[in-house]
Amino acid sequence: MRVHHLNCGSLRFPGAPLVCHVLLIESSDGLVLVDTGFGLADIADPSRLGPARRLVRPVLDPAETAIRQVEKLGFAASDVRDVVVTHFDLDHIGGLADFPSAAVHVTATEARAAVHSPSWQERQRYQSAQWAHGPRLVEHPVGGDTWNGFTGAHEILPGVVLIPLPGHTRGHAAVAVDNGRLLHAGDSFFHRGTLERKPIPWSLRLNERAVAFDAARVRSNHARLAELHQAGSGTTVFCAHDPVQFEALAEADRYH
Repeated sequence: MRVHHLNCGSLRFPGAPLVCHVLLIESSDGLVLVDTGFGLADIADPSRLGPARRLVRPVLDPAETAIRQVEKLGFAASDVRDVVVTHFDLDHIGGLADFPSAAVHVTATEARAAVHSPSWQERQRYQSAQWAHGPRLVEHPVGGDTWNGFTGAHEILPGVVLIPLPGHTRGHAAVAVDNGRLLHAGDSFFHRGTLERKPIPWSLRLNERAVAFDAARVRSNHARLAELHQAGSGTTVFCAHDPVQFEALAEADRYH
């Protein structure tokens, strides 16, 4: 399994420039994306991102889209057979329309929260224009196996495990790949300081609390992920937006 680390959306967030860390996995059954960042349709019409775009201030560079980076690596959109999404926030699924033939894997809880039966708050949060093209959703139910102490895990593709971590959103999940060598924790945390018990920029702390579906679960996830990070288990834990974590992993990818 070859894993590429892609930044699919630079964000000019106040006090803390961020990335949208996406994984591209080369497997024997085709390509797999973990999240998509922003897509070409977002760039063509930024209004579909809703008012939140004024806070995160995405650069919206076509060269940063997953589709353009997939093509730069010599592949086509049709080579991406599966997309696994951590959750349906606008900076994680904007590129879905660029891969219309891919199956989109998500927890059933997140599909209910975003697509099927959102609450009033969730209707404000999610941007339905990003799935208006009608992607083929594969909804994974609650329950399953245990992965490093986390319950409800499903190996949804060979070497790819979807792990429910609700808190940031109702059905948020982390994704373990390459036989557990990497854990993409999505927005379970926003900054490496969470794992290292070090200070976190104030703007990220405030935003994390403000957008949390369940703040108590977010704090619980912080503790569990920090414990995994510090346990020396051989799993590299990273979030979707920390640029330092992204650069370290992308650099290793370049010299793979």
